Amino acid sequence: MKPTMKSYTIQVQAGSTVLEPREAPVPVAGAGQVLVRLHAAGLNRGEFIAAHGLHAKAGTPKPAGAEGAGEIVAVGAGVAHWKVGGRVMGRCGGAFAEYALMEAGEAMAVPSGLSWEEAAAVPLTFTVVYDMLIAQGKLAAGEWLLVTGVSSGVGVAALKTAKLLGARVIGTSGSAEKLEKLKALGLDVGIRTRSADFCDAVLQATGSRGANLIVNNVGGTVFAECVRSLAFEGRFATVGYVDGVMKAEIDIDALHSKRLMLFGVSNKLRTAEQRAATVRGLVADLLPMIADGRLRPVIDRVFAFDELPAAKAYMESNAHLGKIVVRLA
Repeated sequence: MKPTMKSYTIQVQAGSTVLEPREAPVPVAGAGQVLVRLHAAGLNRGEFIAAHGLHAKAGTPKPAGAEGAGEIVAVGAGVAHWKVGGRVMGRCGGAFAEYALMEAGEAMAVPSGLSWEEAAAVPLTFTVVYDMLIAQGKLAAGEWLLVTGVSSGVGVAALKTAKLLGARVIGTSGSAEKLEKLKALGLDVGIRTRSADFCDAVLQATGSRGANLIVNNVGGTVFAECVRSLAFEGRFATVGYVDGVMKAEIDIDALHSKRLMLFGVSNKLRTAEQRAATVRGLVADLLPMIADGRLRPVIDRVFAFDELPAAKAYMESNAHLGKIVVRLA
């Protein structure tokens, strides 16, 4: 009889995502994989938005969770650089479970000073941050970064990373309280808004030049306003769309005359080697900062594993600042 584990599935029902606890077989490590006994897993808003296109057809359950941290209990064929007992964190499908598989090329060693909860909050968030700020965004010291929805897990991580890179940061949020808290983390300019009305404030903060790099966590409702807020040769990263608005008009004249670069940040269609290359960049450029304490994830709240539906509801209430994590016994 195959061993089983506690896990959760997610499915779309009536236009929203629903979590269900399930007993499932413990996965078996295939070639190039490691099997990890998870100690903690991070929540990511995108997984809970039905419009994100991450889900199978409505009513079809799939394993839930996308990142976690734990101990290696088995290694697959061809894996030489990971051993049983190793402490790892990484992207892994089905992370809301007692055991999950990680691709060996995407697993990262957990620094000794990092708790399991902190480690579980690193993989997806900081991979995205590395991709959009460094690999594609090429954010330089002295430049201005604008983050819409700056209080999200990705937003806070982008703020902290940008400050270490020497950039100045503007953030939007509907909560004055959250913006005030983020000033203690280095936020230079906070704009209280949930609407597409921040361009004038961005231009005022930047001496009428505009933002050099924009990270859009919100979606289509603020897309045009972001384009208006860009500086000459500005870069524009689309990473999320919590508003569910998937289309927006593009000002072709601004794109042309200001020599703008628009890019997406997603792993959905990337090859295994492309994903692994980004992880290697994160390990080289950001993990040393995480290891020595200069760069740490901000965790708003930790829930017990059986409280995952409550953690999801808390995320959807927009009350959090930073990451939400579940702890496995």
